[in-house]
Amino acid sequence: MSEQPETVTFEIDGDDDHDQDTLTVPARLVDAVAEEGQTAPEVVGDVAMLSLANRVHHIVHHHDGDDADLAAVEETTMELFEERFGVSFAEATGHSH
Repeated sequence: MSEQPETVTFEIDGDDDHDQDTLTVPARLVDAVAEEGQTAPEVVGDVAMLSLANRVHHIVHHHDGDDADLAAVEETTMELFEERFGVSFAEATGHSH
């Protein structure tokens, strides 16, 4: 059996001192998806933003039901996405409505 890959652990803190989590992933995975010059926390932040934007988009546009509050959350998420990446979610993913 091959040796276990080296891992890296990230601590995630929320607004409340009790809102915390840790995430441990293979270090090589972070390296594999990093763009040149990106730090490991930046990589994890980018992946989190992409995943959350994708999830809220899917919930709002591809599920039955109409939730105005969640639609507003999606709008803010997409604004924050574009601020972070410099392109819209539609441009980054090739998925638009």
